Amino acid sequence: MALQFVVLAFLLNAIFYKPLNKVLDERADYIRTNEEDARERLATAKSVTQEYEQQITAARRQSQSVIADAQTEARRIAAEKIADAQRAAQKQKEAAAQEIEAQRQSALSSLEQEVAALSDQILNKLLGPELIK
Repeated sequence: MALQFVVLAFLLNAIFYKPLNKVLDERADYIRTNEEDARERLATAKSVTQEYEQQITAARRQSQSVIADAQTEARRIAAEKIADAQRAAQKQKEAAAQEIEAQRQSALSSLEQEVAALSDQILNKLLGPELIK
């Protein structure tokens, strides 16, 4: 009976336990390998994510710098355009003032001539043509 037990134990060990232990060891190795691969992939993904985040941050800084430069340039151009418009308006104002002054001088000279003519006519009518000469 003991011999049958030993033979049964030996057969069970050879037929059942060794293959079962081998499968369990292979499964444990497979799981361990997959876990290590997963850790490596996770570490790689984290490093790639950090790199992309740094690139995104750098791109945001650069875009903000470009926007700030563009705004500064736009303000400078607007200031130049405003200054040009103010200079043009000043020139037009001065030209209009000169034209008004010329017309005023012309009107004054015309009025002086008319006043002189009217004065002569009044003197002629009041004193007569013989006394004026």
